[in-house]
Amino acid sequence: MFAPTKVSSRSPSPDAVSIDVQYACEGPDMPRTDALSAWAAAALGREQEGVELTVRVVDEAEAARLNETYRHRAGPTNVLSFPFEPPADIPCPLLGDVVVCAPVVAREAVQQGVDPRAHWAHVVVHGVLHLLGYDHEREEEARIMESLEVAILARLGFPDPYNQPSVQT
Repeated sequence: MFAPTKVSSRSPSPDAVSIDVQYACEGPDMPRTDALSAWAAAALGREQEGVELTVRVVDEAEAARLNETYRHRAGPTNVLSFPFEPPADIPCPLLGDVVVCAPVVAREAVQQGVDPRAHWAHVVVHGVLHLLGYDHEREEEARIMESLEVAILARLGFPDPYNQPSVQT
């Protein structure tokens, strides 16, 4: 499904969680593999032992292609989640893929006046929660998902992304 990867690193995580981090683009201030893995693992929580997922960092062209192909929406977006659903009778630890568009995340952080690292963490957590089946299409779903994001980010030392003052740069 994905184009060849420039850099790929499988990072061991606690509790037998396997998170493969792939960088398909380059850019300043992109989080390191260990940070992306830690944020994804935090979103998984302790009840998700033995699962595998991929976090892929892409440019706007790849994000736009994926967004158009799978969501039928034009242009890049900050994060896309692709849950893997194996046949019912085949046990499989693969949870799916989270695709993060580095330029969009960087631009959003500037536009929103928030700490870029906090925004990256939020986007990764958000994407992993989608892999776990959470959504925000209806108001009640959004409330549940947002409260989980806030709690996970707080455990990671980041502020509430839905109620934080802008940083001045």
